Amino acid sequence: MKTVYAIPNCNTVKKALDWLKANKVAVDFHDYKKKGISASQLTNWSKQVGWETLINKKGATWRQLPKEIQESITTQKAAIALMMEKTSIIKRPLIEEDGKILALGFDEAEYKKALK
Repeated sequence: MKTVYAIPNCNTVKKALDWLKANKVAVDFHDYKKKGISASQLTNWSKQVGWETLINKKGATWRQLPKEIQESITTQKAAIALMMEKTSIIKRPLIEEDGKILALGFDEAEYKKALK
């Protein structure tokens, strides 16, 4: 079963969930706000796409961080600690199956290739 890791009130997540529903792709939903995320999960994802890719630097959560905190995120360890503390900073949605990332963010063309 595919799992969507996200927060429910994000517009990008809503678009992705609508696409998944319209294309009859069954998924479980993991709400970061309610369930959090483990360091081991973030480490696994970082190995696949890099911790830099996992942090959404375009989002409000990143932009609202003090500059000194932004500048201190220079290692995977620091990035994982930040993502565990502020789950809204993780790029979303992340779709995973059997430990493998299938898609990150929402791109209809990418979804058509990866999720059909």
